[in-house]
Amino acid sequence: MINTQIKPFNATAFKEGEFVEISEKDVLGKWAVFFFYPADFTFVCPTELEDLANKYEELKGMGVEVFSVSTDTHFCHKAWHDTSEAIGKINYYMVGDQTATITNNFGVLREGQGLADRATFLIDPEGTIQAMEITAEGIGRDAEDLMRKVKAAQYVAAHPGEVCPAKWKEGEATLAPSLDLVGKI
Repeated sequence: MINTQIKPFNATAFKEGEFVEISEKDVLGKWAVFFFYPADFTFVCPTELEDLANKYEELKGMGVEVFSVSTDTHFCHKAWHDTSEAIGKINYYMVGDQTATITNNFGVLREGQGLADRATFLIDPEGTIQAMEITAEGIGRDAEDLMRKVKAAQYVAAHPGEVCPAKWKEGEATLAPSLDLVGKI
């Protein structure tokens, strides 16, 4: 999946009190996070989505749009948004993928269940997947670590020839791979 292009899709999302039509064209030209989760009205999912909601303004400030995706309908997303304090904080896109088109496009549909895996994809402005993470059902993700990965991907995109080492944080030293570094790290 890394370095592949996102595939075409059309879907309806709930965003800021409205139902909006979106497609892959809405992703191009900006950094994007696709944040797949199994289902609305569940247990780990709302903790993750709330954590991401708490970082949304910062992500937007970095030129990143967020698309949470489950195979629930956009109507279900609205009902959850209206009834859950945690989900009520969300201002990013809550995409309904009841046909599983997007979930299949990213290869995270659970066979025979009709649910998405717990998966995150970071997409660059050209529509290329730069990072992905998939965890087991009971393992929640951390928006702070996602932020670190976004900053690293944006840094590498802006600085060809440099790479970010393990645990890299914004402002720290990077590496310039070369023959001189082989066997010295």
